[in-house]
Amino acid sequence: QVQLVESGGGSVQPGGSLRLSCAASLRLFSFYVMAWYRQAPGKQRELVAAITSGGSTNYPDSMKGRFTISRDNAKNTVALQMNSLNPEDTAVYYCNVDWHGRTYWGQGTQVTVST
Repeated sequence: QVQLVESGGGSVQPGGSLRLSCAASLRLFSFYVMAWYRQAPGKQRELVAAITSGGSTNYPDSMKGRFTISRDNAKNTVALQMNSLNPEDTAVYYCNVDWHGRTYWGQGTQVTVST
């Protein structure tokens, strides 16, 4: 069974930063692509960042330069550093992995950017 537990969300002012973390319980964590998604109210869930087993990263154009994904294979964790946050980044952020043909999600962590 796979469990993904996110932490680090909260409220921040525009221009601020947050660091999210996801603790993953799955065998052979280092073998799998890990990703962060987000879902804002009334919108579809969207990819924020992904990282391969080898550490290669992928970001949508709108996230490049502001968000950085990283992983610690020794600790089975994946992090998302978010800088220069703006109100449009307000959403629930989810950790994600496709493992043995199934997609797993964490419970999500709320990020709110407002004055």
